Amino acid sequence: MTLTKSRLMNKEEFRHALEQAIEGNAVAKAPFTTMWANGELKKEHFASWVEQHYAYVGPFAEYLAYIYANCPHEDARDFLLQNMWEEELGGDRHTDLLIRFGEACGTTRERVESMEHLLPETIGLQSWCYRMAFKENFLFATAALVVGLESQVPAIYRRQTPTLREKYGFTDEEVEFFDLHIVSDEIHGERGYQIVLEYARTPEDQQRCIEIVEEATKMRRMYIAAISREFCLE
Repeated sequence: MTLTKSRLMNKEEFRHALEQAIEGNAVAKAPFTTMWANGELKKEHFASWVEQHYAYVGPFAEYLAYIYANCPHEDARDFLLQNMWEEELGGDRHTDLLIRFGEACGTTRERVESMEHLLPETIGLQSWCYRMAFKENFLFATAALVVGLESQVPAIYRRQTPTLREKYGFTDEEVEFFDLHIVSDEIHGERGYQIVLEYARTPEDQQRCIEIVEEATKMRRMYIAAISREFCLE
């Protein structure tokens, strides 16, 4: 996306531009998400998804830790620390909830944690997240990982989760991973927006945030398309 405006946008304009950067490649609209929501997948497909998804979200606290180390603003640091705490210490680890769902679908903790069956696109998304967190300015890293990736989650899981209960008969405990993230990532995503809106204080910073959010959505869409192509299409 090329931003033609050379002036500093107000926060309302800037937020709309960020949301539009997500819209074109939103995973909530991806064919894999639609097949899932329509009940067209099998439990073995969910198991394969878990094995890939763990490699992406498993290190999320590590991504946030890199951003935290490079962040000079106390309010943003507080948010990042809280996000890390929720991922790792606030009740059950989020990755444990993901593995619990995977086990209900037929895979094992050992297979998931081994990360020996990753698609190139999964490795690409994980590597991109590490690069954003470690190399980028805290503002752009927050735009990439929290706005571009994490803020998408509630819309995705709101489509998928009812089907897991109604068609496949999963229990509340087995789908807790999804229920939790519908709530928590809505809060995290909004907080990420607020940080980006506050600290992108030049037209150049705003343009870079928009571009990196769009890049994030393309990376996640590429990753989910690879899962669909590899495991779901005959």
